Amino acid sequence: MRLMRLLPQSLFGRLMLVLSGGLVIAQLLSAAINFVERDRLLVRASGMQPAQRIADIVNLLDSMELVERRRIVGILNVPPLVVSLDRAPVAEAGEVQESLRVSMFSAVLRESLGDDRAIRVIVTAEPSSRPREFSPGRHQGMFGMHRLPPGGIAFLTQVSLRDGSWVTFDTHIPQEVASLPWRLFLTLMVLLVTVLLLSFVAVRWLTRPLHVLASAADELGRDINRPPLPEEGPLEVRRAAHAFNTMQARLVRFIEDRTRLLTAMSHDLKTPITRMRLRAELLEDIDQRDRFEKDLLEMEAMVTQTLDFMRGLGNQEAAQPVDVMALLESLQADNEAMGRQVILAGDAKRPALAVPQLLKRCIANLVDNAILYGRRAKISVEEGVPELGTLTIRIRDEGPGLAEEELERVFEPFYRVESSRSRETGGSGLGLAIARNIAQTLGGDVHLTNHQDGGLEAVLTLPSVTAASG
Repeated sequence: MRLMRLLPQSLFGRLMLVLSGGLVIAQLLSAAINFVERDRLLVRASGMQPAQRIADIVNLLDSMELVERRRIVGILNVPPLVVSLDRAPVAEAGEVQESLRVSMFSAVLRESLGDDRAIRVIVTAEPSSRPREFSPGRHQGMFGMHRLPPGGIAFLTQVSLRDGSWVTFDTHIPQEVASLPWRLFLTLMVLLVTVLLLSFVAVRWLTRPLHVLASAADELGRDINRPPLPEEGPLEVRRAAHAFNTMQARLVRFIEDRTRLLTAMSHDLKTPITRMRLRAELLEDIDQRDRFEKDLLEMEAMVTQTLDFMRGLGNQEAAQPVDVMALLESLQADNEAMGRQVILAGDAKRPALAVPQLLKRCIANLVDNAILYGRRAKISVEEGVPELGTLTIRIRDEGPGLAEEELERVFEPFYRVESSRSRETGGSGLGLAIARNIAQTLGGDVHLTNHQDGGLEAVLTLPSVTAASG
């Protein structure tokens, strides 16, 4: 689980991780294979000339007497190939140092000699950064006072002559052949960077339609009538955009049909309600008349609120800067005129970006809910970080609060905590649903929480003008 948390969360990041990881591993394996093959070819290629020269000298010495051999060896004894007739043979093959270089050089030398005479080859000096002095009398590759360039590989080669004596050669392969292949490193790095850049462009190109689709889906929740997605790009992208536009069109038709139906129902219901109200006024029993009027008012309110909710609040006005403090002070005055206690705290210097009438209704519903269940409401205003452009309005009551499982359910249409559905104990159950619907329409949200000091607190977040202008 901890490893999964370290993985990138976005599809773009995961694709780049897989591609870049695969490319790096492939490049490392390719470099390792190239190095092994290069060493084999370099030892073979670099050993061709020294091996051929050693074979020529061996064939020449085989045809001479001992005195003549020493004279010829004195002439040929010049670094980087130093020849000696006086050195004892090295250990047997089982004790001789074996390596890729030794094996390859031995194979090339034996091929040049053309027979199966005894030969022994060891590496006497690995590549170094310092110049070295070599002497034929020392086993570790010292060639007298002759100074050879830094780096390279030194071989000690012994070949058995036909008369049973041994001739010893000290050979040096120069740095130009034995050095690390920086050009190969550079080539691999250029290839890796190029492929990674192309992968970045390709992955970004492929994942961008998903980002556009996600943004469109988010905007669809706020504005069902948003412009359709452009149906362009690869076939799969065009199909996804077409499916999204088809879904949006169906939703629009469904909402419009439902709104027309509810509008007709509302119109048809208002007529009999009006007739019933007129007839109720003719009742002589005052108590019965008051009860009829109260029920009719409740029915009319429920019809109106239900219609507003099903229409999506039926207001397509453009959002504009709203002075939040002026709006809250107006709501406070209205509630105090009705004998309610509303406390206002905090300040908001930046206006909110909203539709004034919708925002006022949203806050009014939250205040009504607080007063209905908690006797009075305390409104506090907080401005967020200016760069984020958010505004928070908290409405707290002094009621008993809610169980945790009820904090979200109360936003469901017609859901009420009490079993009773009378106006005295909670209204029609649409107030909080309409408040959240308005907040989300305006680009914000509403959620409830139990305050640590008691009571229920409604938290309304809204975008401010700063966010819109940015």
